[in-house]
Amino acid sequence: MIKNKNLPWATLINMGTVIIGGLIGLSLKGQLSGDMDSIFSQAIGLGVLIIGIQMALKLPGDALLVFILSLVFGGFLGQLLGIDQQIDTLGNWFQMSLGVEESTFASGFVTAFLLFCVGSLTIIGAIEEGVQGKRDLLLVKSVLDGISSVVLTAKLGYGVIFSIFPMLLFQGGITVLASFVGNRLKDYSLDLISAVGGTLIVGLSLNILGLTQLKVENLLPALVLIFPFTYLWKRWGPKL
Repeated sequence: MIKNKNLPWATLINMGTVIIGGLIGLSLKGQLSGDMDSIFSQAIGLGVLIIGIQMALKLPGDALLVFILSLVFGGFLGQLLGIDQQIDTLGNWFQMSLGVEESTFASGFVTAFLLFCVGSLTIIGAIEEGVQGKRDLLLVKSVLDGISSVVLTAKLGYGVIFSIFPMLLFQGGITVLASFVGNRLKDYSLDLISAVGGTLIVGLSLNILGLTQLKVENLLPALVLIFPFTYLWKRWGPKL
């Protein structure tokens, strides 16, 4: 029985590693040559691409239609709500409140949030903490995020550090929610979440590499729509 007082401690630790890594990255910012700055972007982009592909390959073989419908209707809902603009507004609000004059602040804020929070480690780890009190996955993620934040902050600046606030709401929120309903989730749904999240991360990597300008933020509702579409498919879809 999970107690309601179970707080998202692993998320708080995760926030701390991002802050530490970000401060190290800030000490490197501006000291890198143009070529070194470019190779950092390429390394980050390619690394994130591989992570996304690995996650996307977890798509269950009979879930292709649910996967596509989640992305299509999630994108429609995200565009309707203007999620990308809302996240940019939040990033700009932090920037103005702090008086930071940095052209990459909003980009760093959004990129770091998507990279740190849209992934199987985030969702499955947060669910494990909420349901079972296990923090192993999120502690591993904390170390990885801390290392990533060094490189990201050196490239994109202060915005990376301030991504810890939506991280607290999103990742910590999943932990709290999972303490009530997480034990009802099935492996099938978790694999779908991983596949959709991986697809979003692939899109993010293409943006980092400068190949596209995808509005990945507007696809975030797809992670929620997975559940009703999966239920409908299991209930009324053809039996293969």
